[in-house]
Amino acid sequence: MILVRGAQLATRIDRARVSAFAAIIVSGFGVAAFYSPPPAPTAPFAAIAGEGIAAGASLNAFGASHEVRVRVALPEQRVEFPVQVGGDIESLTYEWIREGDSVGVELPQPLNGAGFSAPRRPGFYHLAIERGTSRQVLPEPTLVVLVPFSRKVGSMLNGYRIGTYVAERFAQHDHPSGFVEVGQGDVDLKVSEHLRLGDFITHDHQDDVWPKYVALNPRLLDKLELVLAKLGTNARMASANTDGSAEDPANDVAFDVHSGYRTPAHNDGVWRAATDSRHEYGDAADLAIDADGDGRVTLRDEFLVARAVDEVEAEHPELVGGLGLYVSGRYNTPYVHIDARGTRSRWRG
Repeated sequence: MILVRGAQLATRIDRARVSAFAAIIVSGFGVAAFYSPPPAPTAPFAAIAGEGIAAGASLNAFGASHEVRVRVALPEQRVEFPVQVGGDIESLTYEWIREGDSVGVELPQPLNGAGFSAPRRPGFYHLAIERGTSRQVLPEPTLVVLVPFSRKVGSMLNGYRIGTYVAERFAQHDHPSGFVEVGQGDVDLKVSEHLRLGDFITHDHQDDVWPKYVALNPRLLDKLELVLAKLGTNARMASANTDGSAEDPANDVAFDVHSGYRTPAHNDGVWRAATDSRHEYGDAADLAIDADGDGRVTLRDEFLVARAVDEVEAEHPELVGGLGLYVSGRYNTPYVHIDARGTRSRWRG
């Protein structure tokens, strides 16, 4: 097992929080890959053996990394939510349970294999599969129902300043479909195995304004988890003895999310930030990563991360995107920009 801790990096990076990342691999240096369970069924309701209600999210509900913990949808949108269920499907119904509650928000609906209808109100929900009076609630992934982009009035959304997107001036341009509404009690919600919702809140001057709003693309979460896993695997290999045994079961790969989502209003004031930055669309993040585990973030770490990003994009072309290396003396700590924009881009800052 690779245990990744942020304590050492926290003493060297003046940040509020250093995330801990852990990657689990099979023992023995001779096996140079993660354990891969049998592929999960891809049909929405692939049957598994069992009596009564036997239900659970299939692996492909968690992205290619198997580490993404949220799925997003607009209100009342039909959403793909791959699950495995056993028994007579025709007798099953489903409903959505709001995070922290135990009562369904709407009447149960038939489980007919055509996907699920998202709740009509924005928030965080868990899927419940039911048969008669029996119910099984799936703890993960969490369904995040977004506040539609159309509810933004001018530069504001419910008292929170977002600013103006290019799409609001030029109709042919893209914009986020909606925003995650973040209350003070939501910042620690895990959006992936090693990332939380608070990592993606804009670092602006609206500290006392709640709720806040975040654009967040699960494809970015998937890519970041795959990159961190790749770095963890490389660290495990580098620490092995020549006889194939592990020299030290714990190898530190600490990281800190400097910037996730940026509102257009905030991005306009960020020094040297790209106009119409991918941060505004929720599919980009800036991170400082101690990839070699020496307690510092240096140019060597940047190159290790760049290699990991290239490998992930080669293995998962659907996650291709941008990679920026920021290593000059203008920055207190070197960091990397990683995004999932859909086209390949590379640069140095």
